[in-house]
Amino acid sequence: MTDLPPGNPGEQPQLPPDPYQQQPYQGPGPYGQPQPYGPPPPYGAEQPYGQQPYGSQPYGPQYVVAPPTNTMAILAIVFAFIFSPLAIVFGHMAKNQIKVSGESGDGLATAGLILGYVFTGLSVAICLCYGVFMVGICGTAGMAGLIDPTPSPYGY
Repeated sequence: MTDLPPGNPGEQPQLPPDPYQQQPYQGPGPYGQPQPYGPPPPYGAEQPYGQQPYGSQPYGPQYVVAPPTNTMAILAIVFAFIFSPLAIVFGHMAKNQIKVSGESGDGLATAGLILGYVFTGLSVAICLCYGVFMVGICGTAGMAGLIDPTPSPYGY
């Protein structure tokens, strides 16, 4: 005896679809819905409920407006190279304003702060080294007798 699929004795069994048979193209339509292959419907033709005509958008183009950049953040990065202590002040002011207003420029403010601190530290270090050098030169010159510690007879 042969095994037959369940069903009526005279009925043909259902075969799976042939994978090599050409199917109509189902490309993405509006909102990710499949769209049958073929030319777009004519202008003004009625569309099924919920579908837009070919190539149209539901409410026009959607524009995203970026928030403006904080002015203090821009000044912080600029003054880091001009007068670095002012960059520190502007950087802290910009960080506080950005928290409140939601503007962009947090990275600029941070960069201005970092550069302001680095350049201010370098300036202070250079001034200290220069001062120590000058005190050393004057002390050495005085000890060597190059500078006469006695007052001038003329009063100057």
